[in-house]
Amino acid sequence: MNRDRLKKLASDERFIAGIYNYCDRWCERCPQTLRCLNFSVSEEEFSDPETRDIRNEAFWKKLSEILRDALELLKEGAEKWGIDIETLDSAEGEENVKAKEVAAENHLLCRVAKKYSQLAEDWFGRRDTLFFEVAAAAREGVSIEEAIEVIRWYQCFIGAKVMRAVQGNIEKTEEGCDEFPSDSDGSAKIALIAIDRSIAAWAVIQHYIADGDREVIDVIAFLDGLRQAVEETFPNARSFIRPGFDRVDAIV
Repeated sequence: MNRDRLKKLASDERFIAGIYNYCDRWCERCPQTLRCLNFSVSEEEFSDPETRDIRNEAFWKKLSEILRDALELLKEGAEKWGIDIETLDSAEGEENVKAKEVAAENHLLCRVAKKYSQLAEDWFGRRDTLFFEVAAAAREGVSIEEAIEVIRWYQCFIGAKVMRAVQGNIEKTEEGCDEFPSDSDGSAKIALIAIDRSIAAWAVIQHYIADGDREVIDVIAFLDGLRQAVEETFPNARSFIRPGFDRVDAIV
């Protein structure tokens, strides 16, 4: 996609600005794909099956082209605002960014979120064949396959969004930035939504897995503890208005 085409899409009023910043990346289930620039660009750029296969050279070639065009647009925008990007790329700046990344990785919330991902992986790893039998006995209207899909989708997503929220909070504190709305609150909110949905999915599994009740309860308790910690660290996260997803008049 050339830059002129991308600029034309970006100026299309049907797209909601920033809608893709605080979504759960589950495009197949999203009701707002027609209003998402990120989705439209992806569909247009990766329309060929070969470009959708991460194991295919065509995928990496296409991704490289997109990143190159994005960098050119970034430079063009920076020049328009009188910003010299080259001067920002200093050794001191790189060290500062690295220090913030390390601080975020070592933050208690991020370590707990990462621990949850491993807990889920270990639990599923010990039950490779169990679900084939359980799925057949599942009651109508409550799907264990659905629960597994939800847990797997958000398993690593939660940690990634908690990390972004924590890192954003560190930067906001250090730089004295008082932006509104806060990106860290937005990232924390979608992390909380993912946690809520994961807890609900684990509860479905608990309903069917008799021999794993204690472990499932432990995982749910662990997630609930993470949820409370995120809510305490980001008290305004729940009230954050996500573009395209949350109604302003629905938040009290």
